[in-house]
Amino acid sequence: MWAFQTPVPSLLQPHFPQKHSFKTSASFNQLSITNSLETKSKSISNNSSNHLIQSLCRKGNLEKALQVLPNESNPTQLTYELLILSCITQNSYEHGLLVHNHLINNGFDQDCYLATKLINMYSEFNSMDNARYVFDKLPKRTIFVWNAFIRALALSGYGEEALEIYTQMNDSGIPSDRFTYPYILKACLSPLNSNSLLRQGKEIHGHILRHGFESYIHVSTTLVDMYAKYGCVSNALNVFDFMVERNVVSWSAMIACYAKNGRPFEALKLFQEMMAGYPDCVPNSVTMVSVIQACASLTALGQGKLMHGFVLRRGLDSILPVINSLVTMYAKCGCLKIGRRVFDRMDKRDVVSWNSMISAYGIHGFGEEAIGVFIDMIDSGVSPNKISFVSVLGACCHVGLVDEGKKLFHSMRQYKIFPSAEHYACMVDLLGRAGRLEEAAKVVEDMRIEPGPTVWGSLLGACRIHCNTELAETACHRLFELEPMNAGNYVLLAGIYAEAMMWEEVNRVRKLLEARGLEKLPGCSWIEVKKKMYSFTSVDEFNPQIEQLHAFLAQLSMEMKETGYVPDTKVVLYDLEEFEKEQILLGHSEKLALAFGLINCSKGETIRISKNLRLCEDCHSVTKFISKFANREILVRDVNRFHHFRDGVCSCGDYW
Repeated sequence: MWAFQTPVPSLLQPHFPQKHSFKTSASFNQLSITNSLETKSKSISNNSSNHLIQSLCRKGNLEKALQVLPNESNPTQLTYELLILSCITQNSYEHGLLVHNHLINNGFDQDCYLATKLINMYSEFNSMDNARYVFDKLPKRTIFVWNAFIRALALSGYGEEALEIYTQMNDSGIPSDRFTYPYILKACLSPLNSNSLLRQGKEIHGHILRHGFESYIHVSTTLVDMYAKYGCVSNALNVFDFMVERNVVSWSAMIACYAKNGRPFEALKLFQEMMAGYPDCVPNSVTMVSVIQACASLTALGQGKLMHGFVLRRGLDSILPVINSLVTMYAKCGCLKIGRRVFDRMDKRDVVSWNSMISAYGIHGFGEEAIGVFIDMIDSGVSPNKISFVSVLGACCHVGLVDEGKKLFHSMRQYKIFPSAEHYACMVDLLGRAGRLEEAAKVVEDMRIEPGPTVWGSLLGACRIHCNTELAETACHRLFELEPMNAGNYVLLAGIYAEAMMWEEVNRVRKLLEARGLEKLPGCSWIEVKKKMYSFTSVDEFNPQIEQLHAFLAQLSMEMKETGYVPDTKVVLYDLEEFEKEQILLGHSEKLALAFGLINCSKGETIRISKNLRLCEDCHSVTKFISKFANREILVRDVNRFHHFRDGVCSCGDYW
């Protein structure tokens, strides 16, 4: 349904919340405005008023320009344009209303060019009722007016309304142009993850192809961006591959697509391709944020340091999102001290900066330090947002700070933040990990919003840790309804049954997986050796060193058994002989990556590995043994947290 109310001609205070704090009286009318302006301008000369107004606007003296305005009986289009632009520049909604009323009084309310400027102005002030009023007052709208209103709606978050206007434009016989498509594609992102909007985005893609607009860089780049934000990586790549011409924005969009959709390895490869083959495409701050994020995802410290050097050489170290990404990258690469050093040297910090540092301490298992940074943020005058609480509650989860976590959760309302599904999921995780499963289930039962997959998933994860089959079945019953195609839930339930030796139930769950055509997400691990990235999967037949790695692991396993290592075969979800289970365990991707690191890294060098799934109990145990056996420091970051292995001990204290 259309969400707007038609404004009255006097342009009263808009219906939608304002970005600014200006107040407009309900009795505000055109006559009082005109009289006020005339009173202020009695002593001002009437000569060359247009030129004077334009000059004052260019110099930033909007107040003076408005005093001169009533003296000019014949304002020009340029005069009004500069006045409108000045109102935007000075964030003056109130003065924008004055200019608009004066424009109406002088008969410019049908001027399509000025209408686009007014719509843009009201969009900046989030006054969409008044933007709609301007749009509705033009019986003969040009494509520029349609585009301006579509743009305003799309950028203000009214995607469905923008699509309605787009349909009306097509029905009225106005053909779309190359400026229409980027904004109507942006409209398909609001609200994000709406399947109907994605479907419409694909239909618009069809229109673009039929009318030959895919050759315009900005149109194709927006298509890449749209598909990226919906996680449709193959669609985005298809558009990117067929682009006739690319600029740094195009490359950045595709790199970001990979980086934000779990394919950091491809993000780095694409960045390297751009740097090697397209010297005119100089990376900007947007490019570097995505590339640094990819380095963080891969625990690629060497690559990350190279990117940091590039940032310094290009003078991008003053751009806040870039520095924030560096803090996160160093933390995720295991260099928490360097990340803290970058944070401490920041000239200014926003809430994202603080959240990055809180999260950094959290994933490394320093819960109390994370809470300390959270308190420092508040003391510095920065108010926490929803992500701040997710980060600090997550930090409490990793080390079992139950009481502290509960206090933080209840303090959210103090900052006018109401718990979302993510916050409830953190509380369920916090209580569940600590073995307080009944209390965790009570949190789910008492939620003021409908529990979503993240909440039930946290409860299922807690059931896996404590092998509670009954509660796991309850959680899975809801999860199978909410996300029937998520294979991970079936695998977790099968694992819980396997640990309880309930093999018939394990087979039943596996048959469900097969019947629904689902496959377990394969484990994948990455390791950086001599500034090159290498990836390993559980079934890896193409690595030239694979036979050597298996032989090396088999030898290590024999030697570790002599010093007390016992393979944890319960993580294998098959009813097989113990020897067969041990062979499967030796093929886990993190073990292959670790063996590769031991063979190829310099003696004494810290080994850094990242994995796309949770570290299994056996791999955790093996890595502890190897850290002592080989006298190596080993850092492993799984999907949940960081593990620092040294001298046979893990920093997580076996609590993960």
